[in-house]
Amino acid sequence: MSHKFFLPLLFILTSLSLMAQRTPIDTSLHIDFESYDPPSSLVVPEHHPMSASFPFVDVHSHHWRMEKQDLHKLIREMDSLNMQVVVNLSGRGGKALKGMMDNINKSGYQDRIVCFTNINIRSIDDPDFLEATLAQLDYDASIGARGLKIYKSQGMTNTDKAGNRIRINDPRLDPIWAKAGELGFPVLIHSADPPAFWQPHDANNERWLELKLRPGRKRGPDNPASWETIIGEAHDIFRRHKNTTFIAAHMAWYPNNLEKLGELLDDIPNLYVEIGAVIAELGRQPRAANRFFAKYQDRVLFGKDSYKPEEYPTYFRVLETDDEYFPYYKRYHAFWKMYGLDLPDEVLEKLYYKNALKIIPGLDAGMWEGK
Repeated sequence: MSHKFFLPLLFILTSLSLMAQRTPIDTSLHIDFESYDPPSSLVVPEHHPMSASFPFVDVHSHHWRMEKQDLHKLIREMDSLNMQVVVNLSGRGGKALKGMMDNINKSGYQDRIVCFTNINIRSIDDPDFLEATLAQLDYDASIGARGLKIYKSQGMTNTDKAGNRIRINDPRLDPIWAKAGELGFPVLIHSADPPAFWQPHDANNERWLELKLRPGRKRGPDNPASWETIIGEAHDIFRRHKNTTFIAAHMAWYPNNLEKLGELLDDIPNLYVEIGAVIAELGRQPRAANRFFAKYQDRVLFGKDSYKPEEYPTYFRVLETDDEYFPYYKRYHAFWKMYGLDLPDEVLEKLYYKNALKIIPGLDAGMWEGK
């Protein structure tokens, strides 16, 4: 037999022999995606910092009932984390804010607890809407508010009397953004949600599990508008109100596209971002994130969003250590593992408190002296 025919025949016979020896696949074995989460077999150094290496300001926290809250307990928890100042974004304004400020003042924690106020734009059609809102901002500033928080509903679900979505860049709101600038209020704004919520709920969606567990978060292409439209409306007010400082919550929903976020920061000098609820995105791209923090170290603030003391150490671990391949605490947010950024002290200090000192009025820089 010629080599021309012998070699292919030998290959076929060898393949058949190997196939005959292979253990058959047990097709009865199945496991759900949600259940498959094996512990890592890696043996690598681990660090579990329970408090931040520098006293920090959390610029994104929510305490809805601060007028009745035990603030001594809150301060003890903050001390255990090395949190120097917490910013309560849920001040609500007016009478509600007054109750919160009274409790803060009575407890003697004016230097540790900051409140931002909120406004109600659902009454935008009312004849006295603008006058009343501007008066409220003046009043809130007089009793101790130090910023304005805009919720995602304002730009998404709030509608006017005709049932139309109120765009966050509606010209009728322009005097409010200007007023915030006059008062020295930074405006922390949450626009839209992760873009995956607008994408098909299928195997290509990284938020598949979250959308299964929280189906109310799923949106259609135009529900209530496209993600690009809503985000673009926020960018519009950032650009048009150059004398007002804006803080885009959740890294402006570009934590998974840091190049794009950098372009946005380059284009809008009055814009800052904070890292609340997106630490898992940063932890899966440690080299890119490290480069981003190095370049934009003067524009990023520490934020957490949900106030749960037991979750802060994961933030410290991502930001401060060089640990490898460790989990996020909410698998439905992130099924991947994370890596520490090992940020240098110069960057950490700016992230933790120096950038906040620049833009939040009334913070006492002396609280950091000697620490």
